[in-house]
Amino acid sequence: MEHAEQLSRSFPWRTATVVVGVVAALELVALLVVGATHLASSTTRKAAAPMPAVVQHTKHKAATPPPPPPHPLRARSKVSVLVLNGNGTQGAAGREATALARRGYRIGGAENAPRHDYARSMVMYVPGWVREARRLGRETGIRLVAPVDGLTPKSLRGSAVVLLLGS
Repeated sequence: MEHAEQLSRSFPWRTATVVVGVVAALELVALLVVGATHLASSTTRKAAAPMPAVVQHTKHKAATPPPPPPHPLRARSKVSVLVLNGNGTQGAAGREATALARRGYRIGGAENAPRHDYARSMVMYVPGWVREARRLGRETGIRLVAPVDGLTPKSLRGSAVVLLLGS
C-alpha cells in the first residue's frame, strides 16, 4: 500500500499566486500596448491617404466597366428542393415537401437524412443558389442557411437547395 509522503516544509502558495498575478498583469499591459499601437497605425494610414480627386466630366469614360448585376431571383417553380428528415419523426419530410409544393417549389425528393439527431433545421444550397435558399429560409422560419456540406452530387438528386429538418 502506498502512502502520501509528508513534505518537510510548506509550499509558499501566497508567493506563487502573487508572482502569477504579476506576470498576467504584465501580459495584459503588453497586449494593450500592442493593440493601441496597431489601432493608431491603421488610423494614421487612413488619415494620411490622399482624398479622392473631384472627377471632372469629360468625354472619356472609365476604363473599367461596372460589375454585372446579380442574377434575378429565380421563381419558386425553378427551384428544386430536396427535403431530408434529420429529426427521426416519421413522415416529417413528406409533410414538409407537400407544404413546399403548395408554395410552388419543385420537390427533388423527401427522404430520411443519414442521421436523425440534428438539433436545428437548416437550408443548404449549391453555389449560385444562395438567394433562393435565403428566401426558402425566410418562408419556413429557418434562420440557418449555409452551403451544402457532406452531400454528394448524386445524393442531391438534381436539387439546388436542401431543407434538412432538425428537432
